[in-house]
Amino acid sequence: MNGSDRICKDLFLCYNEKNFFGLGKRVDYMLKIAVCDDTHSFLIDTQEMIRQWPNRPAGMSVSLFCDADALIEAHKAEPFDIILLDVVMPLLNGIEAASEIRRQDRSVKIVFLSVSPEFAVDSYTVKADNYLLKPANRQQLFACLDELYAELLKCAKSITVKSASAVHRIKLQDIEYLESQGKLVLFCLSNGLTFYGADPLYAYENSLLLEDGFFKCHRSYLVNIHKIRTYTPKEITTNSGCRIPISRGCQKEFEAVYFATLFGKAGDL
Repeated sequence: MNGSDRICKDLFLCYNEKNFFGLGKRVDYMLKIAVCDDTHSFLIDTQEMIRQWPNRPAGMSVSLFCDADALIEAHKAEPFDIILLDVVMPLLNGIEAASEIRRQDRSVKIVFLSVSPEFAVDSYTVKADNYLLKPANRQQLFACLDELYAELLKCAKSITVKSASAVHRIKLQDIEYLESQGKLVLFCLSNGLTFYGADPLYAYENSLLLEDGFFKCHRSYLVNIHKIRTYTPKEITTNSGCRIPISRGCQKEFEAVYFATLFGKAGDL
């Protein structure tokens, strides 16, 4: 069974200006939701509830998956913002799937759905954002989506970057690091994509601030603190496995910034 066979349905529900909000308004943030469950009827019911979510954003896509492997493949290609994930599934269960997703993406919102509360403790090991019992309660789901969407909006800051062939608008949370290469800057994104910005590194420093989680650890690098897997006094390893040097003069400051950012105190530095 190939990946396309495993995807039960892929719906693009774009609640755009024409359909709901009147002409002339721009959709600035496209909320991407995935629902993964091995029961087809539950997928359809959940999709319908999401369509009825009173506070749904102007732009929203909902993708439905019958198994976890297909979800993981799709998330690697184009990350989702919110994943509603069944716990008990054949082959790869929801906890295992969430663990795999978390290795590459610490920011995606994961909500487990289960007929039993017995896996609730396990959900904490993969930093789940919520745990809902099935059948899903409409009001509980709406409240959960409201909360998660509000958190996502706080992190939805973006930067506009001009390359040789196009203008890119990138969410800051999608940037893993920037590397200066002569007069150009290599943008490395958390989904594995890269491209060159046409301006030098210093041109982006005012847009990628410490309060947003970015730190200049070397004269040629700006790194997103939230995308760091491990570090040593001399080197950072990002979530994707890339290695970034830390300048000798930045070592103490980097460590202070790293822990302050993780505990939400970067603004106090």
